[in-house]
Amino acid sequence: MPDYVITEQHSQQHFTCKQGEFVLKAMESHGLRAIAVGCRGGGCGVCRVKVISGSYECGRMSKAQVSTEQQQQGYALACRLKPTSDLLIECSPSPLAISGIPGLAKAKQKHTEVIK
Repeated sequence: MPDYVITEQHSQQHFTCKQGEFVLKAMESHGLRAIAVGCRGGGCGVCRVKVISGSYECGRMSKAQVSTEQQQQGYALACRLKPTSDLLIECSPSPLAISGIPGLAKAKQKHTEVIK
């Protein structure tokens, strides 16, 4: 089975992913944090990425997190993304996903409060 190189565009972090393996799982197995981790099941949208180049297949994902139109534009959830070639990805978590996770929503709120 071939290994594919997955590169995150902004951080330039890269790691290998086996054929048939989900990108998020491969990243975690290499001890990296290039992609945010949420439910790992395709429902929360925290691991949303945009594939800039390369070919891939997707498992089931929540349409609330990645619509059909967005999928056609290259968006996918890394926990449901299986490469079929090397990939260049851009991390872009969904604002809906971030606000829907209590711990993240609370953390985000703290960082946006105005200090008087």
